[in-house]
Amino acid sequence: MIKRLVVAVLLASPVWAQAQDVEKGSNVTASVKKPSRDFVMLSLGYNGWVKPDSIQTKGLGRTAHLDVCYDFPIKKTHLSFAAGIGIGASNIYLNDQILLNTDTFTAARFVPETTNYKRYKLTTTYLEAPFELRYFANKDNRNKGFKAAIGMRVGTLISAHVKGRLDSTKVNYKENSKKYLSPWQFEATLRLGYGNFSIFGAYNITPLFKDGQGPLITPYSIGLTITGL
Repeated sequence: MIKRLVVAVLLASPVWAQAQDVEKGSNVTASVKKPSRDFVMLSLGYNGWVKPDSIQTKGLGRTAHLDVCYDFPIKKTHLSFAAGIGIGASNIYLNDQILLNTDTFTAARFVPETTNYKRYKLTTTYLEAPFELRYFANKDNRNKGFKAAIGMRVGTLISAHVKGRLDSTKVNYKENSKKYLSPWQFEATLRLGYGNFSIFGAYNITPLFKDGQGPLITPYSIGLTITGL
């Protein structure tokens, strides 16, 4: 899923237009730049867990989000409010462990692997609604100047699976299941940047698993956001 999102990269670029001013007795043609509204946001980064010591992860967990937001300027200030819709996916790689989330037990369990997997990961995909309060130092051209945003991303789980690749082979094991996982995700978000590039951070307010149906795990992520249009 993350690879598909990366393929969907949209080039963020300023939008230019030509406008004509008519003054008394003469025509004046001027180049006017339409203000960017950060309509499209592509975020790529590292995904991790705040977790018990008994759960072992390894490698570089990855996250990707592609959001489309509508921006509402707050009068003539440097502030605006934005809301939108998007999709996000995250991978976490386990170290010599597997996740049992489809058996007859009452909770998800992380147990030592009995098969020698080269890689074993949990992937979750959410349909998201991001909300942001934004600040732009350059309100006339948001493709330039300092910018900051604080907000929340609300997501509903649309798919989840575990996938393992057997060592020394190209054979993959995959099992789809949303059992035990929280159906909703609420993330506090922060972005700081300049022009079309920002550093983002996100921290889950809700745990990964339903209450009492798995260990207490809180996902977080940090990375780069590209904005435009």
